[in-house]
Amino acid sequence: MHGKNLYLHQNLDAAIEEAMVLSDLDTSGLQGVTLKVYLYAVKKNRAIGPREVMRGANLSSPSVAYRHLQKLETMGLLTKDEWGNYIVKEKVGIRGYVWMGRILVPNPMLYSIIFLGILITELAVLMIHFSVETQEFKTFFLLLTLITAAALILFAIEGLRMLAKTRIRQAD
Repeated sequence: MHGKNLYLHQNLDAAIEEAMVLSDLDTSGLQGVTLKVYLYAVKKNRAIGPREVMRGANLSSPSVAYRHLQKLETMGLLTKDEWGNYIVKEKVGIRGYVWMGRILVPNPMLYSIIFLGILITELAVLMIHFSVETQEFKTFFLLLTLITAAALILFAIEGLRMLAKTRIRQAD
């Protein structure tokens, strides 16, 4: 009985240690092509091989795809199955982005949506009060609306730039 408890204790210690390692993953190398390969793997949500990654992430050769898949495996984000294909082990947070299902959305895109809502509300208030308010109020509110519109445009442009960096080809 003592041997069984020792075995369970060792397995529990190993599981706790592995969980601690997974929670402290070093994702600093998750950028550029490696990020695109990771996003492709998350989007596919099944086992993928280097040739499929090469086509889907628009890479120059299977060896380039293989190198990035190995890097992601070393980082603890992918695991290799018995046939040599890679499966997403853990979906991690990426600085400046938020996961919405299997889609990675840049934070500025979310901010632009918030500012769109604010702009619509401001325009509705301006339309409702336009005929009954003073010229000073109209000028102030129009200026406020222009500032909100400028923030919306700036966040949308930055979000689209970030989205272009992570764009992957739609493969079959």
